[in-house]
Amino acid sequence: MPHVSLTAKGSRNFKEGAIGAVLFACAAASTLVTIGVVLVLVRETFAFFSEVSVIDFLTDTRWEPMFQEQHFGVLPLLVGSVMVAVGAGIVALPIGLLTAIFLSEYAGPRLRKTLKPLLEILAGIPTVVYGYFALTFVTPLLRVFFPETEIFNAAAASLVVGIMIIPTVSSLSEDALRAVPDSLREGAYGLGATKLEVSTRVVVPAALSGVIASFILAISRAIGETMAVTIAAGNLPNITVNPLESIQTMTAYIVQASLGDTPQGTTAYRTLFAVAMTLFLITLAMNVLSQWVLARFREEYQ
Repeated sequence: MPHVSLTAKGSRNFKEGAIGAVLFACAAASTLVTIGVVLVLVRETFAFFSEVSVIDFLTDTRWEPMFQEQHFGVLPLLVGSVMVAVGAGIVALPIGLLTAIFLSEYAGPRLRKTLKPLLEILAGIPTVVYGYFALTFVTPLLRVFFPETEIFNAAAASLVVGIMIIPTVSSLSEDALRAVPDSLREGAYGLGATKLEVSTRVVVPAALSGVIASFILAISRAIGETMAVTIAAGNLPNITVNPLESIQTMTAYIVQASLGDTPQGTTAYRTLFAVAMTLFLITLAMNVLSQWVLARFREEYQ
């Protein structure tokens, strides 16, 4: 009997060790891929800045890497990306938060189980479909009210990207709202507060760190969106505050530069990596900011 027991114990330890090794290999593979991507970006970006001044890259107002007289100012691409992200936030943040409040505080369990999967279907629609939806439906609709709207424009891109990130805002915000203890709600009701007052003056402030983090992550998602803005916003590097004009975002330029028309090893080719590194640093900073907000303003309840 002791021999059998030791054999079974050894077999169990071997299985546990094998499972741990597989899990470690998966985690290591993910880490190595991330490190590899970052190293490639860093290498090509340094090669680019050995030929182009960092000051010119950050301050020049013209982005013309394919022209005979080349200009490498990233500001037009940065302005385009920020314009789309801000427009998407104006659409998605209030709608997503109100949806989260409804799902958390007003909807019953059966209604919540039905509406939440339906809402998250929006996140499963291919982004290229959103792009053509913007081009064939949203832009013609905008031109009815604003005839000066260009065929490719920032407003249509902002609207569809805003629709795309609604599930991110609503899902993460609802999780934060539902994490608020019922004792806070019951105490507010005991003081005579209405459901609206409990939702807006008790639950939302109590879950504010999670709500803000969902906003930041959604905006980060909007800045990194590619196909929808490439199709809807166009490929014209343009510093403008008019959302009815055509623009080009950083991701749209990456798509353009990746089509194979740019000779490998040239300065124009390396702009792909310089822009990608800029986008990587922006999204990394926003993700770090969201984690800091969660840690700094998280409420602890007993």
